[in-house]
Amino acid sequence: MSEWLRLVLLIGLGGAGVTLLAMGLARYLAEDQRLARTFRQALGASADASLIAHGSGRGVALSLAARRVVTAWDAGGWHMVYPLDELLGAELDLDGVVAARAMRGEPRRLLDRTSGAEQEVRLRLLFDEPKHPDFELVLWPIKAGRGAPNKPREAIAEANRWIARVETLLRRTGGALTLAKPADRPATVAKASLVETLEEADLFEGHEDDDENAR
Repeated sequence: MSEWLRLVLLIGLGGAGVTLLAMGLARYLAEDQRLARTFRQALGASADASLIAHGSGRGVALSLAARRVVTAWDAGGWHMVYPLDELLGAELDLDGVVAARAMRGEPRRLLDRTSGAEQEVRLRLLFDEPKHPDFELVLWPIKAGRGAPNKPREAIAEANRWIARVETLLRRTGGALTLAKPADRPATVAKASLVETLEEADLFEGHEDDDENAR
């Protein structure tokens, strides 16, 4: 009887071990984890901000310490690295219409609505790189999951925060933008350095007002 009990215990422990191993492997291969590893490897530093379009395998991250922006797709299988000074701006599209925009040398177009997107919320980053001049993230609709927005309003708010980050970055790197509302590469890794103008800069300073507008 004791031998049967020992066998049952061994089988139970073995099953639990296999289950834990499978869960760990699934977590390791999860989209967000694969992209996070790609970001760390490509930036060579911790990301100051990152954004993932859940379910698409696409994401973007930036690091002030590394002076780099990395875009990734295929869940990190491919990526591009841009120097920060090649970032020209960003646009937020709601159902195919540009709703907010921050571009180097241009007045920032503020977001005037945080709802009303019925089909798509899209963030587009623009770079001074002829072969790979832009990168798009579809933030809604997306695959439900950990960290993913639950409704378009949340996706719009996150995209608007990135517009604010880009505007602040451009302002601090010499592409000064006003806050007034206007009237109406694939797997290649680029390496370049940015002038030492961001050594002590706080990229995320002054975003509270934009977050309030996004609510």
